[in-house]
Formats: sequence, structure tokens, C-alpha cells
Amino acid sequence: TLEYADKSLQKDKEVVLATVKEYGEALDYADKSLQKDKEVVLAAVKETGLALQYADKSLLKDKEVVLAAVNQRGSALEFADK
Repeated sequence: TLEYADKSLQKDKEVVLATVKEYGEALDYADKSLQKDKEVVLAAVKETGLALQYADKSLLKDKEVVLAAVNQRGSALEFADK
């Protein structure tokens, strides 16, 4: 996963996108800028709704992102903005 990857790879959108499509919770180790990237976050939550907890706060109110997470795993709703 991204946990042990070089910082430059954690900032590389192409690398992060490929990784979160296979292991959504790798979003936790992505650069903060990519945790704000809707395309990256959507890919992560579609793989596992639990990845929502690692998304930037700005996306926790995004209906499309939250719905994708909840559709994948209902319990992901607990991470959405109230």
C-alpha cells in the first residue's frame, strides 16, 4: 500500500488512484491534497465505503461521495458530515 511508499508517490495522483481502486483505505496514506480530490476519494469509497473516514472534511458533505460510500457499505454513514 501507500503506507511505506515514498512521499513523492503519495503525491502522485496516478499512483494513488490505481492504489485506492484496489485498496480504498490506502487513502489514509495519500497526500492531503489527494484526500481533497473528488476523483480519488470516489474511487476509494467505491472500493470500500470505510475510506470515507480518510477523505478531507470538505468532501464529507458531498452528496455524490457520501452516497457512493454508503452504497458500498452502509456503516460509512457515520463518517459523513452531520
